[in-house]
Order: sequence, then structure tokens, then C-alpha cells
Amino acid sequence: MSFSLKILGSSSAIPAFGRNHTSQALRVYNNIYLIDCGEGTQLQLRKYKVNQNKITAIFISHLHGDHFLGLFALISTMSLLGRSTPLSIYGPKGLSEIITVQLKYSQTILSYPVSFYETDPNNPTIIYDHQNITVTTIPLEHRIDCTGFLFREKTKPRRINPDILSETTFSSSQLKALKHGEDILDETGNIIYKNEAVTLPPRKCRSYAFCSDTRYMESLVPQLKDVDLLYHEATFLNKHAERAAKTYHSTAEQAAELAKKSQVGKLLLGHFSTRYQDLSPFIDESKHLFDNVELAIEGSEFEVAH
Repeated sequence: MSFSLKILGSSSAIPAFGRNHTSQALRVYNNIYLIDCGEGTQLQLRKYKVNQNKITAIFISHLHGDHFLGLFALISTMSLLGRSTPLSIYGPKGLSEIITVQLKYSQTILSYPVSFYETDPNNPTIIYDHQNITVTTIPLEHRIDCTGFLFREKTKPRRINPDILSETTFSSSQLKALKHGEDILDETGNIIYKNEAVTLPPRKCRSYAFCSDTRYMESLVPQLKDVDLLYHEATFLNKHAERAAKTYHSTAEQAAELAKKSQVGKLLLGHFSTRYQDLSPFIDESKHLFDNVELAIEGSEFEVAH
């Protein structure tokens, strides 16, 4: 089953050099979760053939324009295209007020219900609990309230050993019991099939962490520990580290330091300042600390394997 991330935007503050404002689409099974929605996101969705109707929920990290100004346009377009399925939007205090005012004064009546859920910028909180996945907030340190998001698959059932299946037939109730880790018993309570003998361990639960605008925070290490894929903003290079600290942003090297200490599988760098047209130094400055690093460039897709 799919667990893949599509990058829609990678620029900070101002679009430049073909880089657009922050937005990402995470596909988990048949659901798409939109993470941030900077200006022009709906155009990027069309460009990279991401089906808007399959967006189940939208997660907004904070209320700086390069992270949410495309939201009203997107939800309006969804309505014009006849969307009928509900949409959940998770974001900071004030987001629902901003969107509601825009709907009111443009006299826009949506064709589908929208529900807003306010995030807590101070405490990690499970804000979304689906059949297959949970989403937990990651409190970040930025100039205004800001949260990242940790997407984690729920524990999966055990798998029936295909070699056993070729020799033995199980009833549907027996298969269900085995997948839940139970033994198969006869009518007197004796074990017919011991679970470990006929099943394989569950597939690995995959995870993705999105760390939007923030200073370097070593306190995030416990929450990010062993995450498969980590996106961390890297607005600046080392030569502008003082500027990064002043504006509550991070450098590529700081992102790599956090990835190393958290022992993540792969690091993605994004949210690049318009100071830099050539992004290769971002890789150079991070690889001496953490080798498995790539740039979160528009159109890039990253699959998280089992």
C-alpha cells in the first residue's frame, strides 16, 4: 500500500527560481493529506496530477502567508468542481476565522462541509486518528505559533505465512484470529496452530515528520526518533546562521544535526531562501553530518517502503 510524499513547493517567503510556496501531498493508501497550502498550491496540484477530490484533510503549520494563502483558493475551486465529500482542516487559532471571513464577503457557498480543528502550539497532541494512521502535532519554535506534523501508521496485523497457506485451509474466523496474534484452538481449548508457527511479523509501520519553520530544537529528538522520513526546513546556509537564528529559522547543517541525533531514515531539506539560486551547497553542508539527505524540490516524490 502506498505511503509517498509529493513536493509541491519548496521556497520560503517569495516564489523564485521555479520554486513555489510550501506545500506537500502525502498519500497514505487511498487518502491524500495536504500539508501547508502556500499561494499557487492548486496550480501545483494540477501540474503534478494530484487528485484534489482525494484530499481527505489539510494540515496548516502556521499563519505566515507562504504557508496558507492558497487555502481559500483551493477550497473554492474544490466547490466549483462539485466536491461533495467533507473536508477537515487542522491549523492554528485564527485560521477558521480568516477563511470564514473570505467566504462571507465573497458570498461563496461551498458544495461540501468543511470542519476546522484548532492545533495546540505548545504540546504534542494526536489531532487525527484514522483507521490506518495517526497525526500528532510537533511544537516548533518560530516567530508566531507553529506546529509540525508527525504521520505514523498504526500497528498492522500479522501476516499468514504463504508457505503454510499452500498446505492448509483456514476459515475466515481463524484467519482473523491469526492476524490478531491469537492461536487456533480446538473445541476443548487445545492449540491446533500456534500463531508464531503459521504467521509472519507485521510489516513495519511507516512514518513521516514535517518540521515547518523553526529554529534548531534538540528537544524534538525523542519525538522524531527513528522516523522513516523527516522534512526539516533549511532556509539558510551556514554563512547566514546568524540571520537564521534572528528570524527563527534553521540552516541545512542544523537540520542534518537533528536528523543524525534522531536517527531518522532520510532527511529532506526545503523552504529555501531566495538568496540562493544554486541549492547544491545545502547538500554539501548537511552530508558531512547526515549522508541520506535530499532536496525537497517541486515534483519530487519520495516513497517510504515497508
